[in-house]
Order: sequence, then structure tokens, then C-alpha cells
Amino acid sequence: MVRRIDVSGSGGVRLAAWEFADPPKHPCGAGGAGEAARSGPGAVLMLHGLMGRAAHWAETARWLSGRHRAVALDQRGHGRSERPAEGPYTRDAYIADAVAAIESLELAPAVLIGHAMGALTAWQLAARRPDLVRALVICDMRASALGAATQREWGEWFRSWPVPFATLADVRKWFAEGDPTLERPRPARGDYYAEIMAERADGWRPAFSRRQMLQARETYAHDAHWEELALVECPALVVRGPDSELGRAEAQEMVRVLPRGVYAEISDAGHLVHYEQPEGWRRAVESFLESVLPA
Repeated sequence: MVRRIDVSGSGGVRLAAWEFADPPKHPCGAGGAGEAARSGPGAVLMLHGLMGRAAHWAETARWLSGRHRAVALDQRGHGRSERPAEGPYTRDAYIADAVAAIESLELAPAVLIGHAMGALTAWQLAARRPDLVRALVICDMRASALGAATQREWGEWFRSWPVPFATLADVRKWFAEGDPTLERPRPARGDYYAEIMAERADGWRPAFSRRQMLQARETYAHDAHWEELALVECPALVVRGPDSELGRAEAQEMVRVLPRGVYAEISDAGHLVHYEQPEGWRRAVESFLESVLPA
């Protein structure tokens, strides 16, 4: 079961948060979904990566909801949240939005689970507002600067998309097999990108502005983020796969820099760890949470 909750983010931007819970175990009264979701040790806020959406966390949220209040946020410019034409799409705006979600939904102190850009938002928030964060999961996000060249590459990649796609099957096939940036087919990648397309009069197109995505990425691609990583006081798990964008050496250095860092590597996974290897991802996250949260 999932319900949408609208949240007012930084500057009044409307954000869509999605709360996941198991179906009620009793027809009425005590033992309902809301109570079950809140009966475990704390709440979890999930932050998707650039171009992502809260729905990408659905499977993770469902198993988390057995013990935790599980909430996923559509960040500004993504999913069902507002896409202000002029932004801002800055680090400060994304962090302030996440703070607004935690405070308005009374999630603090929350476990933050972030993928890629969402992971960066999570650890920057944890560094700035340790009172709001109980523990942190960082999925495939580098602390080193990504560099100006990667911005140009992303622009070229966006222009290579053969939009509009005639069908969702075409979306899945292109992102799983046809994308020239792929070294080998990745079926889960096709499913991931199918979730972020919307049907228009002429076919299927991205449900976001690619220009705005480049603006958001511009605000973190040129800078390293080691100093803020070192300020994270809570327990933090760094997760990657052998084919992730975050290399093993950098991930292990991130763990060393984190005051309470832990490392997990999920076999046969790439950038979309939680999509490509959901069982391995679940084992790593559950083991971490069991070790750092009260029973």
C-alpha cells in the first residue's frame, strides 16, 4: 500500500512524498498499516538519483516497511514534484527540500538511503543537520569531483536519445541494449528508465527536463565532497557493485574518511545496484540497519 503526501519544500516548491506500508493486518483499529509502519525503530527517507523518482524505491520500501516507516521523496524536477522553470536546482535547494520533508513528516531522526545524487544530498544533510539523521546508506556516489568533461558527455548522451520512443518496449530495449554508452546489456536498466518516461501525443518522452537535469548536475560535478563526508557523525554504509561508477579504491577511502563508515560490495551489480541485484542489496542494507538500530 502506498499513499502520496504533498510537502512544501524550499521556496514553497511542491514536493510529492510517498509513504509505503504493508496492508493492514486487522480490519480496523489497532494493528493497521500506519501503526505497523511506525512500530519499528525509526523512519527511513529514500532519495533517488538524478533523473530518478520515488517509485524506483518501491521494492526497497516494501521490505523496509515491515519494521520502519518508509517514505520516498520525488525530488524537485523529478517524478510528481514541481519542476520550477527557473529552479533553483542547487545543492542547497535539494538539501533544504529533504530537511523540509523530514521535519514536516516528523521522521527525525531518520535513516537516509540515497542513490547517486540522492546519496550526496543525504550525506550533505547529515553533515549539516546531524540532529535529523540516525544512519546513512550511500549507494554508488563518488566523493571526488566528476569533472567538466563529464558534463559535456552527459549533454551528448541526452542528445543521443532517440525520442520520442514509440512504445515502452522500445524504451526498455534502447536503455538495456541500444545505448552506445553500455559495455554489455543490462535488462534492469531498461526497466529503470521505463519508469521515468511519460506518454505524450507523439510517443514516450522523459518525464523531466533534460536541461534542468544538467543544471542540477552542474552544481555538484565540479566539486569534491570529502570535507562534508568527514563531518558525517552517524553510522554510514557505502554500497557499490563491481561495475559501479564508484570504484572500489575510492569507496574504501570514503569508508576510511567517514567517522563510522562500513563498506559493502554487491556482486554482479552496476550503477543501479538496488535495481540490478535487489536481493544482495536487501541483505547488505538489512544487515547494516540491524547493526546500528535498536531492536
